[in-house]
Amino acid sequence: MDTELVELLLIEDNPHEAELTIRNLRKNNLANHMKHIDDGAEALDFIFGQGKYASEKDWNFNPKLILLDLKLPKIGGIEILKQVKADPRTRNIPIVILTSSNELPDIDRCYELGANSYIVKPVNFNDFSRVIGELGMYWVITNQQPNPVSDL
Repeated sequence: MDTELVELLLIEDNPHEAELTIRNLRKNNLANHMKHIDDGAEALDFIFGQGKYASEKDWNFNPKLILLDLKLPKIGGIEILKQVKADPRTRNIPIVILTSSNELPDIDRCYELGANSYIVKPVNFNDFSRVIGELGMYWVITNQQPNPVSDL
């Protein structure tokens, strides 16, 4: 999938949780332009048009939403959040932390770095389904984003 078509980027290494998230996004017709990446290093390559994605990045188009887990292989979610929010080309992309960690230091650090929301994954399937549907609808459909940075 070309980067220019991605509206929602799911960065999640747990295959079961990724599948549940994708299934619930599909149920709400929000997965048509979605990409799932399961490690932090590849996620950064995708976001910044590096590595195998070097020829695909169109800086006039960024995802409408990044759903980001914190515990990822290679590069953790906090580092991804830090890099995305520090770069003027990507800092306006909404990032929702979707994690199992309810540790106050993680929550505080993510908001300090610019996370737009922090959601602890509900354990109950029905609650998880409801949360994914609601957050997808809000961030992909309802939320208005600024124009992308085109002169960098």
